Amino acid sequence: MATYRRESVVAAPLSAVWEFHATVDGLTAVTPDWLGLCVESVRGPDGDPDPDVLDVGSEMTVTMRPFGVVPGGSWIARIVERERTERLAWFRDVMTDGPLRAWEHRHEFHRVDEGTRIVDHVEYALPPGRIGRTCSPLGVIGLDPLFRYRHRRTRALLERGDATPAVES
Repeated sequence: MATYRRESVVAAPLSAVWEFHATVDGLTAVTPDWLGLCVESVRGPDGDPDPDVLDVGSEMTVTMRPFGVVPGGSWIARIVERERTERLAWFRDVMTDGPLRAWEHRHEFHRVDEGTRIVDHVEYALPPGRIGRTCSPLGVIGLDPLFRYRHRRTRALLERGDATPAVES
C-alpha cells in the first residue's frame, strides 16, 4: 500500500485537540470546501444516530464530489481504534466501503512543550487496473493539499480557542 504522512504542531493543549477531532463537527470544520464533503449519516457503536463522540465502532457515511464535478462517490469509514494516555492520544479509521481498495488513517496527537503535535498517517491502495494507474499520480497530489489544509485549519481554530468550529466556513 502507498503511504502519506503529515505532521505539525498546534499551540493548544492535547485535551482540546483530542476533543475537537473526536466529533463530526471537527471533521467538517477541517475539510476544505473543494472536496465537496457531505456527511450522510453517523452511527455510534450502539447504532444510535449522531453520537456526540466518534468512539470505537462508530461508522460514518459520506459522499464527496471534489470541485463539484469530479464524481467521488460514497465512502463508509469506521473507527476501529481509539486510545488516550497522558502524553499521547490516537484513533484509527478504516474505509469499509468506498472508491479505493483500501484506506487506513491513524490520527495521532502528542503532547509537546509547544502544545500538541498532530500526525496523520494514511495507508491507501487505489483501485486496480486502468483506473488505479490513471489516478495513481493524483493520490499524493490530492492528499497533500487536503492535509495541509486540515493542519492549517486546525491551528487557526484551536490556537485561538474556537470551541464552535462548525459555525465557521
